[in-house]
Amino acid sequence: PVFAGMNGSGIENFSCVIYNIFLMNCTWQTGRDAPADTQYFLYWQKKSDDEKMECELYIKDENCRNLGCIFQNVSIGSEKAYFFMNGSSKDSLIQFYDEYIDLYKTEILTAPLNVTAHCTRGSAGCIITWHPPLTSHVQKAKCFQYEISIQNK
Repeated sequence: PVFAGMNGSGIENFSCVIYNIFLMNCTWQTGRDAPADTQYFLYWQKKSDDEKMECELYIKDENCRNLGCIFQNVSIGSEKAYFFMNGSSKDSLIQFYDEYIDLYKTEILTAPLNVTAHCTRGSAGCIITWHPPLTSHVQKAKCFQYEISIQNK
């Protein structure tokens, strides 16, 4: 069965973030009771009818175990993405892990672009302008809210 495997052998603390518009970084921790030779393999599907994709570039720990992954050229859709992970060990069956994630909620936005400040000595004060950050899923600039912190007057 899919959920067979030694208790505590599956991964823990799985999370993904999208940054620089199209890169996705996923990380996890080895199961607390996983055998020392356990190796994990991450797959994801953007939509239920898409082909599954295995991690393109694994991040390894000092024991050469896969504990993270970088996917390139990721695009965010409105559907939840499906992530699943299996593991292998010569000593034991490893517990399967899966999760659905709204990718748009994981995106770390870049800073606003072309920030400029024009200040005068008169009563006009300063005019600060900028362009919205680049993002893979927000189409309308009015969707952003900004906070300005003025450090010196």
